[in-house]
Amino acid sequence: MRRLTGKVAIVTGSSSGIGKAIALRFGEEGASVVVAARNAEGCEKTARAIRQKGGDARVIQTDIRHEGQVDALFERTVQDCGRVDVAVHNAGIFGGNRIADTSTEAFDEVIRVNLRGTFLCCRAAFKQMKKQGGGMIINVSSVAGVQAWAGTGSYSASKHGVMALTRALADEGRPFHIKVSAICPGGVAEDLVDASESDILQSEKISPFDIAETAVYLCSLGRFAVVHEVVVNRLGADW
Repeated sequence: MRRLTGKVAIVTGSSSGIGKAIALRFGEEGASVVVAARNAEGCEKTARAIRQKGGDARVIQTDIRHEGQVDALFERTVQDCGRVDVAVHNAGIFGGNRIADTSTEAFDEVIRVNLRGTFLCCRAAFKQMKKQGGGMIINVSSVAGVQAWAGTGSYSASKHGVMALTRALADEGRPFHIKVSAICPGGVAEDLVDASESDILQSEKISPFDIAETAVYLCSLGRFAVVHEVVVNRLGADW
């Protein structure tokens, strides 16, 4: 029994890395997957890979920095598929530097993509799920969203903000059967999503498919069960 049969899922940032792994696993589990990212070519590759394994996928090119594109992503998904059962907000950028060496422009861009972009996606998802009577929102944060280190100021600030959004939205969503969770990965071999398992093991990093499996697990919980925060750290990493 495939665990997401009949579900409609949007995955942002799914042209590569963690987002692509999540989209692929969702497709394998029977979801109709909307592949969304700025990179149109990468989105098409992800969608083709889902279809080659018998899954259902469509591409909606989206830049989450732009409010109109985010709203259009959800509107088009509803037009094509009728609803949005799962929304995974994974799109983001890094942008690490020591605070004293970080330009205002660099800080603003990290916040604009990681925090404001996630806010826009959360808002659009929530509005649709409230109309339809429930759903699942997963925000991909980071271990930097629960900790912080020198050189990660902008990124950590954005991901701590994502955690605050997640917690507030979870509280707001409870009366409407909208579940909200955050996954906080650390040390993921994102660039090896298309590599062999042995290559990923040799990298000594977390497989992106471990994060994808976590997303599937969160979506598979019973109606009254929710895990609000999952930290998936590299074995041996400092807590």
